[in-house]
Amino acid sequence: MEPLYEEHLANRGTIVKPYYWLSFSLECSNCPYHIRTGEEARVSHTEFYQIFGFPYGPTYPQTKHLTFYELKTSTGGLVQKGHASSCTTNNTHPESMLFETNGYFDWAIYNNDGIRHIILYSNHSPCNEADHCCISKMYNFLTTYPDVTLSIYFSQLYHTDPDFPASAWNREALRSLASLWPKVTLSPISGGIWHFLLNNFVSGVLGSTVFQPILTWRALADRHNAYEINAITGVKPYFTDVLPQAKEDPNGTAQAALESYPFISAFPGQSPPVTSGQSPPSLTPGLRVPVVFVLVPFRDLPPIQVGQSPYKPWNVVRHLNMPQMSPQETKDLRRPPMAMPVETMEFTEQSGSSSKADDKKKKKKGKK
Repeated sequence: MEPLYEEHLANRGTIVKPYYWLSFSLECSNCPYHIRTGEEARVSHTEFYQIFGFPYGPTYPQTKHLTFYELKTSTGGLVQKGHASSCTTNNTHPESMLFETNGYFDWAIYNNDGIRHIILYSNHSPCNEADHCCISKMYNFLTTYPDVTLSIYFSQLYHTDPDFPASAWNREALRSLASLWPKVTLSPISGGIWHFLLNNFVSGVLGSTVFQPILTWRALADRHNAYEINAITGVKPYFTDVLPQAKEDPNGTAQAALESYPFISAFPGQSPPVTSGQSPPSLTPGLRVPVVFVLVPFRDLPPIQVGQSPYKPWNVVRHLNMPQMSPQETKDLRRPPMAMPVETMEFTEQSGSSSKADDKKKKKKGKK
């Protein structure tokens, strides 16, 4: 069994060549090092805006794929951060490189069995088209490592529109992946997650810039994504941070823009009432009006307690040691959201116990 990558030390992390046949290419600016770890994973603010559509929202169909990732322990400790970029020459998606058998994540978890949670921040939702099979590879990976959980955040849906030929495959695959909840969660990037990405994966961003309010057009796109992923999978995103505060917008422009959008709520049945005879507000003037968010505290999902997977690769390829980070840097890397709120799990248990208690009461009454 041969590894599918080569990993080399760099100034601020490592650079990884995913396939033995990759070489420098004039057509693909990232070849051959499509995976970068540590501080090498940072991208320029211009590249982040063009690929993720932040802060102004998506401007045109994006052909490039970029996925930031974090590998974490069950207690939330960061093992590694990095990014994977698509190869335009060979038409390979980041998720395909990371999750394939004997790929980078496969060897990473084998060499560090403390990894229990993977977080992806992608500009596109994963697909399952014939040339990529990203979701199928994720599914097989999670079957091989049943004690690993996965959280996926995306800035826009990829090829799920009914007009696209492969949309049926992608939508069905997303439903299948979402059915693994709570082991897998799918959510749009929104609110505080944008600030986290700026702080941890974008270079040359000043401290004050990181926490600027989210602009209206970006908030509208995030809310639309939340509505769409819920419609496709039937599972509500567990993290959606799109709560505009009208008091911060004295002219009411941002709120008016949100109400004029076709998907004014993340989920059906939550639309605000519209006064009859009232003309709909225009969206155009408020495209760059900031929307102030209520930041939801990030809480971690306890790991699923199962036995250790017997399906580990036979050959071991040791990863190179990562550069040492200062305590402050390590502390800053432990702030992103992890998984579904714990309250949902507790509610299920309480409902079960309460039903048993009711049965006992009925039996006692019957004896009397």
